[in-house]
Amino acid sequence: MKSLAELSKIREEALKKVDLRTDRKGTRIVVGMATCGISAGARPVLAALMDEAQKRGLKDIEITQTGCVGVCRLEPMIDVYKEGEEKVTYVELTEEKARRIIAEHVVNGNIVMEYTIGAAE
Repeated sequence: MKSLAELSKIREEALKKVDLRTDRKGTRIVVGMATCGISAGARPVLAALMDEAQKRGLKDIEITQTGCVGVCRLEPMIDVYKEGEEKVTYVELTEEKARRIIAEHVVNGNIVMEYTIGAAE
């Protein structure tokens, strides 16, 4: 680095790489898979999400895992990021609820309000 402008350019390029909300296409689902999530049933929820996405032939979807989300009492939890929309957090999930979220929210664009963190609180 020889100048402040060069440092600024490096910063901008790094920010572009980590900005998950604007450079992603399609839908991203993040499943809380820390010890609390796993003990509450996150593994079957993750499997149901992946199975339902595969059954429906969904191509623009990424299902990933993360560590502790920080609200252990509401596990299993997922965050759904759809392109151009706000993040939606679903809580206290089961396999059936996960399948319904794929069908109604991911495919049809209708948030399943009774499973969201706002409804739980």
